[in-house]
Amino acid sequence: MIHPVILCGGAGTRLWPLSRKAFPKQFSSLTGAESLFVASARMLSGVEFHPPLVVTGADFRFVVTEQLAEAGLKPGPILIEPEARNTAPAILAAALTLSRSDPEAILLVAPSDHAIPKPEAFRAAALSGLDAVRDGRIVTFGITPTAPETGYGWLEIAATGPGPTLPLQRFVEKPDAQTADRMWQSGGFLWNSGIFLFSARTIIEAFKTHAPDLLAHVTASVEQAQEDMGFLRLAAEPWAQVASISIDYAVMEHSDRLSVLPYDQGWNDLGSWDAVAHEMGCDDQGVAQSGSVTALDCHDSLLRSDSEGLELVGIGLRDLVVVAMNDAVLVADRSRGQEVKVAVDALRAKAARQAETFLHDHRPWGHFETLALGDRFQVKRIVVRPGAALSLQSHLHRSEHWTVVSGTARVTVGDDVRLLTENQSIYIPLGERHRLENPGRLPMVLIEVQTGAYLGEDDITRYDDVYARGQGAKG
Repeated sequence: MIHPVILCGGAGTRLWPLSRKAFPKQFSSLTGAESLFVASARMLSGVEFHPPLVVTGADFRFVVTEQLAEAGLKPGPILIEPEARNTAPAILAAALTLSRSDPEAILLVAPSDHAIPKPEAFRAAALSGLDAVRDGRIVTFGITPTAPETGYGWLEIAATGPGPTLPLQRFVEKPDAQTADRMWQSGGFLWNSGIFLFSARTIIEAFKTHAPDLLAHVTASVEQAQEDMGFLRLAAEPWAQVASISIDYAVMEHSDRLSVLPYDQGWNDLGSWDAVAHEMGCDDQGVAQSGSVTALDCHDSLLRSDSEGLELVGIGLRDLVVVAMNDAVLVADRSRGQEVKVAVDALRAKAARQAETFLHDHRPWGHFETLALGDRFQVKRIVVRPGAALSLQSHLHRSEHWTVVSGTARVTVGDDVRLLTENQSIYIPLGERHRLENPGRLPMVLIEVQTGAYLGEDDITRYDDVYARGQGAKG
């Protein structure tokens, strides 16, 4: 059986404004009903697979468990990185964790934000690479190119090889347009997908040979890891010494044990809005639409409204990407999708909130949405999942008014505990200890009005929290 390893970090800035640091693209439904993360986990499930090991950050740990639970998928170990350190440390931590119980464990490592439209074909391809893995090979998936793409790394392959895998000649960094066209025309190159198949023993030996310093620090972090509410938190102190480096640079480009498994059944890394448009499918005029959109005389464009109640209307548009959300709108030439991350850097430089965060914010207990924000006041719509509870907390700078819209709320204010139902409200004085819980079987929705001198999410003193968050952590 294969151990899927799903890499679930990253900021996803190339798909701004839908994807931001606070909630990157893998957790969104970009091309189907399910999120990319859930689609990846579902693809890597079945009788040949163990439950997936997920490597993610602390901010996303509850999103991971919630989305898997809603999809009816059982998770394996969930490793929490103290800080993002690129793919090499994450993959090595996964291999070391699995090797504790089985040094010969077979890992299939995949990003969580790619689109693979034929999961059965991909699973069959993975199984076809097992003989090479048992022979001590590191197998990388090479995608049959459909265009002279400059946004991907490429793999040069040998013309023949044993079985379904081929020997790797060399890695090629993201090429210029002329080089990409030459490689595409030659037929001897594949796109580098960043998907790998190997045994724990083989990849650990590769790190021992090519990146011993990285191996030492990651090993210490795994050995000192702590269980936390079902998650495995890698130790922060040794992790801080870990270099931020990709698996290609750390190991793959130096190893002589690499084989390539060609795959031609569809793959898209969704690295730009143009790529998303191709995956969504277009109408007869080449227009990809999502959400409440009206397109009049538009051609070869992507029009997407990701806000309920916001109608996006395009008239006479050509070769554009238009993505509209409640707090930000992107309008870009379709051919310049790779520059979206430059725009995010510009927003970050001028401290625009939209660079990294949303009005809609996910929390382990549910989510909230900012409806209005002004001088000394803020209005939120808060949704608490059945059985969930916010921390027992107080605020130094604000008071709050809560009105239940639907469901039942158990509210603690000081020593007073009461149940509130639809249309009932309560006042939380500044500095008073309070807690909000949902004891019911349906989501509980309330409107919160905050007033005070400072309304930031870090104005929280916690006294008790079922999610073990520290002082000042949001939510």
